Amino acid sequence: MAEPTYSDIQKAVRVEKLRIWFAWICGTVILAILANGTKDVRILSVVTQVLLVVGFLALTVALFRMTGALNRKAATARREVLGDDL
Repeated sequence: MAEPTYSDIQKAVRVEKLRIWFAWICGTVILAILANGTKDVRILSVVTQVLLVVGFLALTVALFRMTGALNRKAATARREVLGDDL
């Protein structure tokens, strides 16, 4: 099996980041749709809006943690491929 090249690693990281961002966008849109669907029921609307904020924050924290972990893994893989020792 051939060793991965620097370009292969860049492409894989880019694809994974797009997947992470797409999941974040989908989750946020779903939360917004749910909040919009319950806007006419006063108590349920308040609960849904609170859950929307909490869900949005949770999704955002997960997004940045996953992106950071991916960046660290990519940096390690790049160093292995390019032979750089930092």
